[in-house]
Formats: sequence, C-alpha cells, structure tokens
Amino acid sequence: MPETPTWPPDGRGVPHSYTLFCPSLDTTPRIARDFIASVLHSQQLDDLIDAATMCTSELVTNACVHAKGIGSLLWLAVGPAHIRVTVYDGTQELPVRRDLDENSEGGRGLWMVDVLTDGRWGTESGAPLGLGGLDGKGVWFELRTRENGLGTDIAGMAASRI
Repeated sequence: MPETPTWPPDGRGVPHSYTLFCPSLDTTPRIARDFIASVLHSQQLDDLIDAATMCTSELVTNACVHAKGIGSLLWLAVGPAHIRVTVYDGTQELPVRRDLDENSEGGRGLWMVDVLTDGRWGTESGAPLGLGGLDGKGVWFELRTRENGLGTDIAGMAASRI
C-alpha cells in the first residue's frame, strides 16, 4: 500500500506559533530580536528577518518603557501567507504615532512599523492572564511572506516613506 503524502510538506503552510516572555529589562529587545530571527530563519523566511526584527524591537521596547507590570509576552504566528507578531502587556494605554519632529530623539518607531508593514499593524484589547487579562492589550503587526509579495528592499522602502 503506497504511503499517503502529507500536505503541506515538512509542515509548511500549517500555522505555527511561538512565544517568549519578555521581562522589563534593558536586554529584552535584543533577546526578542534574536528570538524572531531564529524562528524565521528556521522556517526559511530569511527575507522577513530585517523588517520583523525592527518592528519587534519597537513593540517590545515600547512595552518595556511604557507598560506596567512584570513584563510582556511576545507571540509569533507563522502561516503560509504571512507572519504575525503580537506583544501583549498589562496596560490598556494604546501606542500613539507622534508627529515627526526632526529635533526629537524619539517618536519615529511606530512610523517605521507602519512603513515596514504597509500599514498592517494595530492593537487588540486584552492580554494573557498574569499580564493584565482584560486590563491589558496586544500590539501586533503582520508581514506577508515572499509568496505574497513582500518587497525585498526594506531600507529603500522605509526611506521613501519616512
């Protein structure tokens, strides 16, 4: 009897999810970037690593700086059409894209997320228990996979829109 082939081969196309607890420490954004890069590399999605790590760094940094509590939770979902990264924390305070000011040292992060994700980012209310539950929130972004038209010139794309 012939073996029944499985689809998709090697699990590609089947959504996978990965989580990382992120304590409010100075080293957390770097660890979160490394985590995202490692998962995407293992899934052969190397073309998403630069944009995903930059956006992840921004969301995790915002959670470390602005959210109260014990830290945040990073959740990465990898599917056939896109990846989605959500950072949950224990506050309902929503992130705000500030007006750009050439003299400001900060305030450009969410503009960068908006550019790199083609506007595919947002918030959701609620967080896992222990991180705020109903009092928390998630901030997420999505990037399309290579098969779904993600541009490869991330730096050029960002420079042209900021």
